[in-house]
Amino acid sequence: MNENEEIQFLKSLGDKIRTRRIEMNLSQELLSFDANIPRNQIGRIERGEISTSITTLQKICKALNIEIKDLF
Repeated sequence: MNENEEIQFLKSLGDKIRTRRIEMNLSQELLSFDANIPRNQIGRIERGEISTSITTLQKICKALNIEIKDLF
């Protein structure tokens, strides 16, 4: 995967998380509380600025009532 593909992948992943969060009518703050992740980290993931661990993705998915596979 080249750098452009990686950037696009991270942005797509973040967009899917943001879309689901909004569908559930959750703020970043509420999602961060439910997932036990700092709010600024949620924002950075949603913007595709950082790569995150599978453990963090699992926490986010649990809080959003989705499975990890739904993000891909």
